[in-house]
Amino acid sequence: MTTSAPSVVRTRFAPSPTGYLHLGGARTALFSWAFARHHKGVFILRIEDTDLERSTPEAVQAIIDGMTWLNLEHDEGPFYQMQRMDRYRQVIDQMLAEGTAYHCYSSPEEVEAMREKARAAGLKPRYDGTWRPEPGKTLPPIPADRKPVVRFRNPIEGVTSWNDMIKGPIAFDNRELDDLIIARPDGTPTYNFCVVVDDWDMQITHVIRGDDHVNNTPRQINILRALGATLPEYGHVPMILGPDGEKLSKRHGAVSVIDYDRQGYLPEAMVNYLARLGWSHGNDEIFTREQLVEWFDTRSLTKSAAQWDPKKLNWVNAHYIKHTDNTDLARRVAPRILERQGDPAATDLAAVMGLLKDRAETLNQLADEAMLFCRPFTPAPDELRAEHLTPEACALLQDFAQRAAALTDWTTAEIDALIKTMLTEHGLKMPKLAIPLRVAVTGQKQTPAIGAVLALIGRDTVLERLDALKG
Repeated sequence: MTTSAPSVVRTRFAPSPTGYLHLGGARTALFSWAFARHHKGVFILRIEDTDLERSTPEAVQAIIDGMTWLNLEHDEGPFYQMQRMDRYRQVIDQMLAEGTAYHCYSSPEEVEAMREKARAAGLKPRYDGTWRPEPGKTLPPIPADRKPVVRFRNPIEGVTSWNDMIKGPIAFDNRELDDLIIARPDGTPTYNFCVVVDDWDMQITHVIRGDDHVNNTPRQINILRALGATLPEYGHVPMILGPDGEKLSKRHGAVSVIDYDRQGYLPEAMVNYLARLGWSHGNDEIFTREQLVEWFDTRSLTKSAAQWDPKKLNWVNAHYIKHTDNTDLARRVAPRILERQGDPAATDLAAVMGLLKDRAETLNQLADEAMLFCRPFTPAPDELRAEHLTPEACALLQDFAQRAAALTDWTTAEIDALIKTMLTEHGLKMPKLAIPLRVAVTGQKQTPAIGAVLALIGRDTVLERLDALKG
């Protein structure tokens, strides 16, 4: 195994498949991806599935689906830790042979007693090194009925420090670090050890991850040094807080990336918004993926926690919807109309998107409003008809129908001009004609601009519904 530093930047995203891809993980993946892309490097996906009780194939698929939705394509992988067990055991055997690891026969109860003793003395609770080999030290007799764990022989002098790409200089006193377990009694390796071997073998140059891993970093650095491996650079991203300032959780709404797909958010908008949670480029709020890659720099990552703001996300999503091509929007919204038992082919859906998108915050909102054009007509409720389809209003609508039948072109502009002419001739304000038109033709009191709505519904259908008022 080479220990020379690769010339190409290599980053990784290494989730545990114990659930969905949550927002914090998605942001970490985004930053790692953007850093690799900015430096024309390699982005690796690694599935850390050694937690056999909690890891599931469904969770693995949920992670991959979330990454696919965000278009965070990986260059290598996915690699699975459970497929690398032979490699981990090989390195453990090497460390045992070199004396950087040792067998420990202390039972969990004995280790807990050691920690209680340390607490009582006002010290940091830790394993006391009973089985740690030292020159001239006599180890206890090996219990005949007990399988050992393997512990890393952590340095006990000096400090372990690094210049964090985000937080700046961080240092840990080695005396405060335990001789952590790197293999369980059944021989399975532990998280901190697997991560080290993976980062070493995959020649990871930069590790960007959540700051809940800060305490793991000095242990991983010391294992890497014991292996003679080149150290990656580390950057720890602060957590995301909910709108109430507490840690983001399910009580704040959807925390799975795929949930936001279901709720009608565009992946482009989510990438934009996630990037702005802890990273900035001047005052730019809206930017493309290409601009993110061009501008991304860990020096622009904030040291403080970011706060999730649903209103801001909606604003960003609305911007992207507004600037998305109508045909593309129709393609994205059509499946949501089908879910609502509507028929996307019943209208010119791209034109409908053009009418609705300026005021929409989500694709689901677009689908809801597009149902006006994509479902069978339902006449207005009796109370709405009684209020707005009075004899006077019906007479006005018949006048409109006669004139509409004679229009040369059935376009929004021609219909708007007709409505304006009639309002002037009858000395009326817009609601006196527009609301009865809406109730009669759409079955509802409120719609987008009535001229555009009538144009999309079509002349024959409009006249047919107005003619039905005669009965």
